[in-house]
Order: sequence, then structure tokens, then C-alpha cells
Amino acid sequence: MTKGMTQQKARLLEIIKEKSLLRGQFKLASGGISDYFLDMKPTMFGAEGLSLIADIVFDLVRDEQFDLIGGLELGAVPIINAVSMKSWPARPIAGFVVRKEKKGHGTDQKIDGNFRDNTTVILIEDVITKGGSVMQAVRAVRERGATVRKIIALVDRLEGAEENLAREGIPLVSVFTTRDLLDDRG
Repeated sequence: MTKGMTQQKARLLEIIKEKSLLRGQFKLASGGISDYFLDMKPTMFGAEGLSLIADIVFDLVRDEQFDLIGGLELGAVPIINAVSMKSWPARPIAGFVVRKEKKGHGTDQKIDGNFRDNTTVILIEDVITKGGSVMQAVRAVRERGATVRKIIALVDRLEGAEENLAREGIPLVSVFTTRDLLDDRG
């Protein structure tokens, strides 16, 4: 990782702590209860935060052998779009989104965007806990013959996702973990 990328990661961590780390009692998608919550939307829908995310994630994937990036709605969508845009023209990467449920109208597809059957994909998550949500996307793309090369998460809550995904043969790469976010609390 270059010095510039290290500085970008440090700045992104500051933004996440400032805009997306919430304190209180929260029920997680995994069903657990936590005294903090990561609402990544304020970071991902901010110009600086999303630009940094795009730079960092593109740096992680630019030399990988894969066809597409994608992920489950809603958390992965801004990241997928930003990385796809950042990739042009150096190494164009098309994206797709996996819906939690079909819309019931229009094309009524579970997977929208530039997905193609029998490809190799990298899936994106904003925050990962146990890996249950991203497994919805894994199952959907595997049903269409795709191979999942890896999953990239902005933040791993360190609550079992890496181990659960390893059992599926999928490596997890995290930009940050909750240790990075919570280390300096007193």
C-alpha cells in the first residue's frame, strides 16, 4: 500500500468515526444487540467519503482476475457505482446489484445491472457481521453459475463473518475492522 493510500485510509477512518459510528442500543441484521451501530450511508453519500472508498476499493481489486463487482442492495450500491466509475478508463469494471426481493414488475430480475452468467465476481459489503446478508448475494450469483472470488467489506464487525465465509470457500478482505473504529474509546 502506498503512502498516499495509507493517508486515504486514515482520512476515511476519520470520516466513518465522525459520520457513521453511532452509540446507543441497536438491533443488528444478524439479530444481535449492540451498543454501537455503523450507519455507513452518511459516509457513502458524502463526496469525500465516497471518493475515498472508490480509491481504496479500486486499489484492492485493480490487479485481480475477475469480471464484475456487485453486492446486495442497498449498502453495496454506492460503492459498486463509485468503484466502477473510478475504474474508467484504466481497468473498466462493470457492476451489478442483487435485490433482496424481486420487484414484481419491469424485468422482475433478482440481479440487475451488468451481471452475466458464468462469470467471476467480487462482492462488496458496507458492514459485515456474520455474513448472512452477503450470503444472499452469494447464493443468487452462484445460482447463475458465477464464481465468487472474494468479498470486500468496508468494516468487519469481527463477529464471525470471516469464518462463516471461509466455510463457503470465500475469502473476506476488510478495509477496517471494529478494532480500528473503537480502539480510542475511553
